Amino acid sequence: MKMWLLFSLLVIISFKTCLSEFTWHRRYGHGVSEEDKGFGPIFEEQPINTIYPEESPEGKVSLNCRARASPFPVYKWRMNNGDIDLTSDRYSMVGGNLVINNPDKQKDAGIYYCLASNNYGMVRSTEATLSFGYLDPFPPEERPEVRVKEGKGMVLLCDPPYHFPDDLSYRWLLNEFPVFITMDKRRFVSQTNGNLYIANVEASDKGNYSCFVSSPSITKSVFSKFIPLIPLPERTTKPYPADIVVQFKDVYALMGQNVTLECFALGNPVPDIRWRKVLEPMPSTAEISTSGAVLKIFNIQLEDEGIYECEAENNRGKDKHQARIYVQAFPEWVEHINDTEVDIGSDLYWPCVATGKPIPTIRWLKNGYSYHRGELRLYDVTFENAGMYQCIAENTHGAIYANAELKILALAPTFEMNPMKKKILAAKGGRVIIECKPKAAPKPKFLWSKGTERLVNSSRILIWEDGSLEINNITRSDGGVYTCFVENNKGKANSTGTLVITDPTRIILAPINADITVGENATMQCAASFDPALDLTFVWSFNGYVIDFNKENIHYQRNFMLDSNGELLIRNAQLKHAGRYTCTAQTIVDNSSASADLVVRGPPGPPGGLRIEDIRATSVALTWSRGSDNHSPISKYTIQTKTILSDDWKDAKTDPPIIEGNMEAARAVDLIPWMEYEFRVVATNTLGIGEPSIPSNKIKTDGAAPNVAPSDVGGGGGSNRELTITWAPLSREYHYGNNFGYIVAFKPFDGEEWKKVTVTNPDTGRYVHKDETMRPSTAFQVKVKAFNNKGDGPYSLTAVIHSAQDAPTEAPTAVGVKVLSSSEISVHWEHVVEKIVESYQIRYWASHDKEAAAHRVQVASQEYSARLENLLPDTQYFVEVRACNSAGCGPPSDMIETFTKKAPPSQPPRIISSIRSGSRYIITWDHVVALSNESTVTGYKVLYRPDGQHDGKLYSTHKHSIEVPIPRDGEYVVEVRAHSDGGDGVVSQVKISGASFLSPCLLGFLLPALGILVYLEF
Repeated sequence: MKMWLLFSLLVIISFKTCLSEFTWHRRYGHGVSEEDKGFGPIFEEQPINTIYPEESPEGKVSLNCRARASPFPVYKWRMNNGDIDLTSDRYSMVGGNLVINNPDKQKDAGIYYCLASNNYGMVRSTEATLSFGYLDPFPPEERPEVRVKEGKGMVLLCDPPYHFPDDLSYRWLLNEFPVFITMDKRRFVSQTNGNLYIANVEASDKGNYSCFVSSPSITKSVFSKFIPLIPLPERTTKPYPADIVVQFKDVYALMGQNVTLECFALGNPVPDIRWRKVLEPMPSTAEISTSGAVLKIFNIQLEDEGIYECEAENNRGKDKHQARIYVQAFPEWVEHINDTEVDIGSDLYWPCVATGKPIPTIRWLKNGYSYHRGELRLYDVTFENAGMYQCIAENTHGAIYANAELKILALAPTFEMNPMKKKILAAKGGRVIIECKPKAAPKPKFLWSKGTERLVNSSRILIWEDGSLEINNITRSDGGVYTCFVENNKGKANSTGTLVITDPTRIILAPINADITVGENATMQCAASFDPALDLTFVWSFNGYVIDFNKENIHYQRNFMLDSNGELLIRNAQLKHAGRYTCTAQTIVDNSSASADLVVRGPPGPPGGLRIEDIRATSVALTWSRGSDNHSPISKYTIQTKTILSDDWKDAKTDPPIIEGNMEAARAVDLIPWMEYEFRVVATNTLGIGEPSIPSNKIKTDGAAPNVAPSDVGGGGGSNRELTITWAPLSREYHYGNNFGYIVAFKPFDGEEWKKVTVTNPDTGRYVHKDETMRPSTAFQVKVKAFNNKGDGPYSLTAVIHSAQDAPTEAPTAVGVKVLSSSEISVHWEHVVEKIVESYQIRYWASHDKEAAAHRVQVASQEYSARLENLLPDTQYFVEVRACNSAGCGPPSDMIETFTKKAPPSQPPRIISSIRSGSRYIITWDHVVALSNESTVTGYKVLYRPDGQHDGKLYSTHKHSIEVPIPRDGEYVVEVRAHSDGGDGVVSQVKISGASFLSPCLLGFLLPALGILVYLEF
């Protein structure tokens, strides 16, 4: 009895001590037990950098902060590392958000962060900068005018006013808002300084210019005083070489950002601008603007770092500029901390690793305060080490935060959550691991027994560091009851399970190697012995990956005929199916595997390492490395090309013409000069044509002088004193070089000296020569040839054309007008006797319109009249006629004045009745009375037509009724409309049925069952 009381007292004291210890730790957040369900703050929203417009009407700014925690967190804010006095009426809190009322630049600009805490600890948010944005107006002083000779380049300075931040966008107004300058190859607005650049000034550039500046951050825009630009005329504009005036500087960019480079050149003619990355291909995300002046690289990566070059060129010379892009990187986690629980008294290494450029440094916060720098290692941890930790990785570009809670565990061992398995199966001759994973802190000591025998480490038995028991080379005698005993300074516990020994699984029929050709079938056999008390399954893997028979049932099939058979059928094998196949026979206890190799012979694989060298005008050298022959020797190679003008790959002519299978170099010949090409190589063997290589980088062949003459040279016609010369422009593939254009030569038919003119637009096929001394219809010989920066091509065949004839000098006579209705009139005239008339033009306009808005109708010269339609009713019109040819129209005839008739009645006839009378229908309607502005009704038109058709029989009548025959079949429609001098009015209609529906008849029906004759009369 005394012993029992002593034992009870010890239990109570022990329980009180444990309860007291748990309560103290729970209150201050130093440790946890099984009952601890709370957690420290986890940020869900953190403050971000904010720009507050100084002119904002809102009068407040909000910095957001929200954390999830249990119990709910408490928030406070700091600015420039000093506490914010939240009792001031300038500040208020909404949840965790800080609201600043009437922000003041002097008082409130700075760095802010939020602190969230509960009894588990405190965390600090990322830092956010509050800035004040502004954009001052331009100075009020007038800007002086700028005078520039035509053909010369010029710059208009923007000189933006004071502002923050720097993310301005620039446009230029011309004369008035909102007419903005459109950027093209000749005009450019720099988004770096806002200046307007014009490569060479034209007379059309005259006007008043204003720099329009916008700040997207504060949604404000301002514009400068207008700058008058006055081009000074030049008799002949002098060409001058390209001169790059907008140059990009070395750029430091962050990985993932978009980078913009600007390059613009003055020059006459307007220079072409090209971009390249020195010694390397351009990034795949690079885009060049239509004008060529802007290079944008989207989502820039570290490998995009390098030297970039802009080249400007015209036919007078070229200019180059280079600068480097340095790509750096914001910190990024390689490994960061997560919520962690460790046993009291244990050691902790908490890895926190980040990458970036420059390499980030690591510092630590604990409960919101500076704690450590670099690696964090804790030894023999206590409850004092518990709390909220933050790892901060930072470099010159910014910082990233990783937050985690560290909990210290102190628990007596228990198997309540994870007891040992009651039954453990193991195969004879195999290996088994019996897990023992109690919940305990600090880590307990482990002891194992089989029955009453204590187990110790031996050649077959091993007790792991984590308490698991490993038994190797299992025998039948290893079966039995096993118990794991655990103990730490908080208490003891144990758990028991039974080990059952089964027969091992063995492969008795293994797959064997196979050799097939593409498209054939192959069989991999596999059979196994196993414990009959267990279920056996077969798993096939290919090159280490398990085959999914549901997804790959087109090529793979299993044989389910026998339980111990796992045969695999490979159907219609392809090259991709060659490799190692492994059959695994498995039960829930063990498994056994066997493998075999499948060889699939087929067409060759793609050649690799394709390189382009020795680029010339019509040929390039190619080298490549041999690809897989797929177990059949390569017999030959084929080189294929693709140009920017086509999406199709075509076989190239080569030197040598036949590329043997043992060769790894050849030359592509008969290429088009100055053409962008891609190349690829295809291998062939006796089993077919293989996959092509990866296409080469795009290259451009060298330029050469054109060797093709323009076709379809001709022309003629045009306006007075003009010679119009036309030709079919050469397609891009025949340009052969830069600065492509045409030389047009012409002379009078009997003349000796050719006059030559240069046309620089490569897409045009027309040139008009004006000469006031040129006589009409004069014969000329003309020819055209192409040129580029490498030389001139051959002339076309000479064509004979004629200069423009004179416009007619006579006006049509006897012009008359006949009014047909409210919307139509007919115009007629007498023919002009001049031979050079090709057509007539009728001009007409309403009296309330201006003559400049006149409508025009053109008719052939053989016509002497025309009908004008869609006119307004009851309206005065003026009409005149002119004789025309390709040189223009002659003088107008005398102007004729006419009036269209009033509009037809707008009211439809109201049909009163539709009555059948014998073999006819009588349709009756109300009389239509025209309004005062409508033509008087002169009668009615009735259209009698089959339903669904447009044509029928048309009747005219002055009565208010009409008789129409009953149709023989189907339904008919009767349409009635009023008729007047102004035309026909609105239609009313009625449907009538055919005779087959309505004629009287006697129908006799014999009812045999009743013997009655019934007559029905309709």
